[in-house]
Amino acid sequence: MRSSEIVFMAEEAHEGGYEAWALGHSIYTQGETMEDLKEAVRDAVRCHFAEVDLPRVIRLHLVKEEVLAP
Repeated sequence: MRSSEIVFMAEEAHEGGYEAWALGHSIYTQGETMEDLKEAVRDAVRCHFAEVDLPRVIRLHLVKEEVLAP
């Protein structure tokens, strides 16, 4: 059954670059740049799902953590 969308959370990796993981699915990927990450996410989704089950939309939410001094 084809799902309408899949959601990924993405953040800057501690070692540099970016990493992303899918919510509700066992998919994780990385990329050196944001453009690399987007392509890696697309590839990971294509590898994870059969052609007939591919989600129609991939949502990529970028999470940015900042530490502030009081």
